[in-house]
Amino acid sequence: MTPAPEEALPLLKERLATVADLDAASGVLSWDRQTYMPGGGVAGRAEQLATLNRLSHEMLTSGETARLLDAAGEPEPETDAEALVRLARREHDRAVKLPSSLVAEISRSTTLAEPAWQRARADSDYAVLAPHLEKILDLQREAAEHLGYEDHPYEALLDRYEPGARKARLEVMFDELKQGTAGMIRTVANHAGEDREAPLHGTFDERKQEEFGKVVASAFGYDWDRGRQDRAAHPFCINFGGSGDVRITTRFDPGWLSPALFATLHETGHALYEQGIDPTYSRTPISGGASLGVHESQSRLWENIVGRSRSFWTHFYPRLRKIFPDALGSTDLEAFHRAVNAARPSEIRVEADELTYNLHVALRFELEVALVEGSLSVADLPEAWNAKMEEHLGLTPKGDARGVLQDVHWAMGVFGYFPTYTIGTVLSVQLFDAALEAHPEIPGEMERGEFGTLLGWLRENVHRHGKKYEPDDLVERATGRPPEAGPYLRYLGDKFGELYGMP
Repeated sequence: MTPAPEEALPLLKERLATVADLDAASGVLSWDRQTYMPGGGVAGRAEQLATLNRLSHEMLTSGETARLLDAAGEPEPETDAEALVRLARREHDRAVKLPSSLVAEISRSTTLAEPAWQRARADSDYAVLAPHLEKILDLQREAAEHLGYEDHPYEALLDRYEPGARKARLEVMFDELKQGTAGMIRTVANHAGEDREAPLHGTFDERKQEEFGKVVASAFGYDWDRGRQDRAAHPFCINFGGSGDVRITTRFDPGWLSPALFATLHETGHALYEQGIDPTYSRTPISGGASLGVHESQSRLWENIVGRSRSFWTHFYPRLRKIFPDALGSTDLEAFHRAVNAARPSEIRVEADELTYNLHVALRFELEVALVEGSLSVADLPEAWNAKMEEHLGLTPKGDARGVLQDVHWAMGVFGYFPTYTIGTVLSVQLFDAALEAHPEIPGEMERGEFGTLLGWLRENVHRHGKKYEPDDLVERATGRPPEAGPYLRYLGDKFGELYGMP
């Protein structure tokens, strides 16, 4: 007997909560694998994750879930019930297209590939990762065919992270950014002989770096009662089914201040989003960010617009200088501000400045489109990577560890994810501008180490909604405009115009 809509909705919600619990358990095992698990546990962990992901997939795609979705009908528009049913239908409709065996095999293969990537990067030996990547790419192509697409198989994979995004629209965005920054990058290149970054290199005790990062994360608003920070080869933020347990990781370099500092700020931005989502959405499809692009807007906002601003360092630099007097004692605020905003083409995406960052993302977007469509082979990827680096950034990496092996994403089976970094970077300025328009006092508060007004605006206009609204709709609600690159290009022009004396 088919239940009435008012009866079906609670039953559907209960069933989806079980799916969320399975996914959260999988997340805990994944977090442990990347932080504390001994190397000998990789094979067993691969099977455990494959089992959990298969069970979650089977429950989501079951006839009972389909029956409850049908019975739930069409709830009142713009209500939580409507969002839950809409998002659950999207997840169910996508999941039923993927065989459980394929879901399990993707999970198993990527779990085995990630430690292989770590070994490959440590030894700068692409051959260690290549066979894993071959298998993962075959599985992703198979998934794309099952999922279906209108114009290009890449879009089937992209849609998992950025609902509704299209390859052609991304190409337009990247072209606009390349053209809009080309002149600025040429001007910055004329300062190549300057060593603006020198203050960031020296001797920086890891424990003291960690303590300072935690001070900043706390000031931003990160709730340590609902989170923790650990170490990982590639920093990440993860939550387990809701806003009550949101963890971040970072990595440290005792000779270089930037990696841990800005990774901590970046991952804290992600964590603030997750901790700010309405807790009633926990264990439902509404929990989580509206898209990976919107999520990235939060990490890039706190890392760059806040964390590299003069206002921020007016407050925090005296404290940092006191912590590291030997390394920073002779560096004044302005020199340090120039150091954290030094711009130049570089090999590593996560270490790139704001001006050149999106060229790194464009490179990856172009390569993974070619991989998915089959016009580029896994065997030829390192050579193609180096050619793209020369094309976009005018340099060739010193070995594959600093080139094709620098990111973990493809070993994780994450194809279609990289463009979200640029989408988020562009959106970060649009959202910050809207917050500033509503609260012109924000820069002054930042100079005092106060971030409550900014976080409050983001919580009200972005965070609390979770996935309730579609990404473009959420941005337009928050800013009054659809997503656009103009504000970001103006921000770059103003900032680097001052730093590098551009007209």
